[in-house]
Amino acid sequence: MKRNIHSGSSFDDFLAEEGILESADTVAHKRVLAWQIRHAMKQRRVDKAELARRMGTSRAALDRLLDPENPGVTLATLGRAAAALGKELRLELTDRRSARKSAGTSRGMR
Repeated sequence: MKRNIHSGSSFDDFLAEEGILESADTVAHKRVLAWQIRHAMKQRRVDKAELARRMGTSRAALDRLLDPENPGVTLATLGRAAAALGKELRLELTDRRSARKSAGTSRGMR
């Protein structure tokens, strides 16, 4: 029987071995941001047309922002969306997972 080479490794290790870890992370981050924006819109009862107006952008640009599969969004657009919803955009640089693992820190702790 053939041994599973991924047995005991993490999903991140698997994605890294496949060469897709960074793109998977990018899509995951965009999905979270799109969800957070939609959630804030619902909480504040702001529809797409109103948010686009507040941001000074088009509905098409807003649709790209809300598309969880479209990672091509600028920080300026994210910042305008956050401000239009009474939110603040925060970004953070952290050590790569491999550096955190070697330091004994798990993925969930930063």
